[in-house]
Amino acid sequence: MKENKKSKKSVALENDGIGETSISIEAIKQMAGSVAMECFGIVGMASVGVKDGLVRLLKRDSMTKGVEIEITEGEIYVSFHVVVAYGVSIIAVSTNLIENVSYKLEEYTGMKVRHVAIYVEGVRPVD
Repeated sequence: MKENKKSKKSVALENDGIGETSISIEAIKQMAGSVAMECFGIVGMASVGVKDGLVRLLKRDSMTKGVEIEITEGEIYVSFHVVVAYGVSIIAVSTNLIENVSYKLEEYTGMKVRHVAIYVEGVRPVD
């Protein structure tokens, strides 16, 4: 796997020489966000306002705004800004999220997930 030199918006995956397949960073963000939302204890993705510093819980259709992806030398670095459910163990939720996202992204892209950072931006009671 190598970084697509033409654009930082996608990553070229190695093929058998007949053609080339690339995957967009946005597609990786969508997959990571979807996996995160399936994890126990995650209420949603968060967005932090630059001007006011307020945390906003994102709707499902804009959850990629709470995910940051960086690809360096064929390895994925992921950052999540999340809101967790009140009363759950943040360590347990984080461990579960890291394991699930690492496994799914490696399976999905064929690239190694080198690092997952989780920023808990808020806590919310679950209805």
